[in-house]
Amino acid sequence: MTSEDDYPPAPYWAMHAQYHQPWLEYTTVQLGSDKDAQDLVDDLFVYLAIIWPAFIQKENVGTYAWRLLKERVAGELRLQGRDPAAAETLAFERAIRAATTPILDDFRTRFRTEYTLTPEFEGQITELEDSLRLFAAMARLPERQFDVMVLQYALDFDTRTTALVMGIKESTVRSTSRTAKLRLATDLGLTIDEDENADGEE
Repeated sequence: MTSEDDYPPAPYWAMHAQYHQPWLEYTTVQLGSDKDAQDLVDDLFVYLAIIWPAFIQKENVGTYAWRLLKERVAGELRLQGRDPAAAETLAFERAIRAATTPILDDFRTRFRTEYTLTPEFEGQITELEDSLRLFAAMARLPERQFDVMVLQYALDFDTRTTALVMGIKESTVRSTSRTAKLRLATDLGLTIDEDENADGEE
């Protein structure tokens, strides 16, 4: 039995050590305020401590915790009079703009090595560098693809950390990131040789 002196238990603190900083960084991007983000994440960990026995019975605690975090971010935005579901909200703008520059850099460098592009790519690169078009394309991404882009490119999380934070498999992060890039490239009018890009999943 765990005594009151041992509560919250060691696994709680292990989770706190793993999740607190990445959650804080993601929430700061969304809310645009260090203090609001700190308060929200701290409050969430207090809640997890309270429900800990039930929480650890969840089938996937990472996925459940990520949903709780996003629900609380959405709730905070509503309290501030902003609709988190609207692409025009300040929080959504912040997240997209934070991710835009790193993604542009990635498209100009690693994207060329990850994918086989048609010869027309060089002629299309000026279109890619139009950040307003990329901004609009980011806003149209499905939620999971958008989250992976923000975590990996705005916050520079590696695949393992992104998977940990979102409560999904690393292979899912890789496939989601790849699908998002393909969707962005298509949205931006780039032509990609998808046969060369169709590598297998683990």
